[in-house]
Amino acid sequence: MTTAPPWFKTAVFYEVPVYAFADGNGDGIGDFAGLVEKLDYVAALGIDCLWLLPFFESPLCDGGYDVSDFTSVLASYGTIDDVTVLIEAAHKRGIRVIADLVLNHTSDQHPWFQEARRPGSPIRDWYVWSDTTEKYRGVRVIFVDTHDSNWTWDEVAGAYYWHRFFWHQPDLNYDNPDVGEAMRDVVRFWLDIGFDGLRLDAVPYLYEREGTSCESLPETHQWLKSLRSMVDSEYDDRILLAEANQWPHEVVDYFGDDDECHMAFHFPVMPRIYIALATGEAAPIVTALETTPEIPQGAQWGVFLRNHDELSLEMVDAEERALMNATYAPEPTMRKNIGIGRRLAPLLDGDRRKLELINFILLSLPGSPVLYYGDEIGMGDNYELRDRDGVRTPMQWSDEASAGFSTADPAALYLPLVSAPGYTSKEVNVVSQERDTESMLHWTRAWLERRRRHPVMGLGGFVPVATTDPAVLAFLRTGADEEVLVLANVSDHEVTFDVDISGYRSPITFAPYEYHWMWADQ
Repeated sequence: MTTAPPWFKTAVFYEVPVYAFADGNGDGIGDFAGLVEKLDYVAALGIDCLWLLPFFESPLCDGGYDVSDFTSVLASYGTIDDVTVLIEAAHKRGIRVIADLVLNHTSDQHPWFQEARRPGSPIRDWYVWSDTTEKYRGVRVIFVDTHDSNWTWDEVAGAYYWHRFFWHQPDLNYDNPDVGEAMRDVVRFWLDIGFDGLRLDAVPYLYEREGTSCESLPETHQWLKSLRSMVDSEYDDRILLAEANQWPHEVVDYFGDDDECHMAFHFPVMPRIYIALATGEAAPIVTALETTPEIPQGAQWGVFLRNHDELSLEMVDAEERALMNATYAPEPTMRKNIGIGRRLAPLLDGDRRKLELINFILLSLPGSPVLYYGDEIGMGDNYELRDRDGVRTPMQWSDEASAGFSTADPAALYLPLVSAPGYTSKEVNVVSQERDTESMLHWTRAWLERRRRHPVMGLGGFVPVATTDPAVLAFLRTGADEEVLVLANVSDHEVTFDVDISGYRSPITFAPYEYHWMWADQ
């Protein structure tokens, strides 16, 4: 009897900030009620799993990643009951739901921190304190555009507290076993509500040790193993997805021996897709995939093109970063931290050929694809907004005054609508693309359906294939029952090439940015 593969290995994920998708009560902010109303759209798109960004109580100094209560819902988004309604409605449509969980830190407004900073507090060591800034010297600062230290002075505590992210997000101290147990209880709380899994934000930074980078320490992996053991023993068919922006040979440690996280993001392959398009040569993509280590049988990569953050350039060298900035972020305001604060369509100048090609590559890569809300219709951005808000603007449903996102006046929306020519809600919206069978929306639906018919794309192996033209990306996806040759011209010129593999026709001629899945003797 053949056992069905884990659901997440063939799934397509769809990342949604609750506040950005649909406003159900007309206050200008997206909420769970609005999201429920749009589930039929998500189902029709062909999505298997919704990934919700943080929706917990928060001062919203960092898009909700600054959590002030891990077991409550921000009032403007709804209630716990609304979350339950969403999960049940999604499940009825065959859609699973996972949620972001910030393990590493809290908001400085969290009651834990407010108590811990009080002199003599019994939970003082729930956070990481020091009398000086000399401790953990040499540990890199993540937000180099806003911070020059991982320590911030607290007047009430009379000490410095440690933070790997913004100053208003103090790190929890996992050396205190009470912290680990409290966070395991948070995991239990949301899995009991009905979530199918959790994306574990910023997992490399749970522990600190002098003389190290304070990243991916053995203690971190031990704690994750304990979390996985708890999840597997107390729940059925739930997943943990690690967010670790590191090289694949480091990230594979987060799978353990199939006893840590079920999934992890493959960060380095993402910028190399853009580099390939910028140079017209496929080698960067192939190299990134060839140098990716094997992963455990029960594990899976999450692959993506864009998300709610800047397009990270941490995993490229100085020359590649310069090329990426020159090509995709020529204006300084487009650059955020060590990355680019733009959405997919504007990154590619709205070129439909490139948009199709890059999404085709995403759907062909080893791993489970993650789409970012609005990219399926080619939404634009507003890179002049603060921080990364430029890629978190309201979903554009129609050409109505507030883009069909809300009945509120446009001025009352949580962020301004995109106003860039060619990307306004008058020009780019779901309703108009529903009517146009040649639209990007219809293309996306068709290719998600096509991918669903070929499970080898989620389950199969990867074998690079040599060609006679450097512009051609070529590799096999191989499985027990099927083999698919993936071919794509990443250049702006026509190419005629041979493939170095028997059973497939040669020579082949591709137009600029042409792409295909091919089968033997086709």
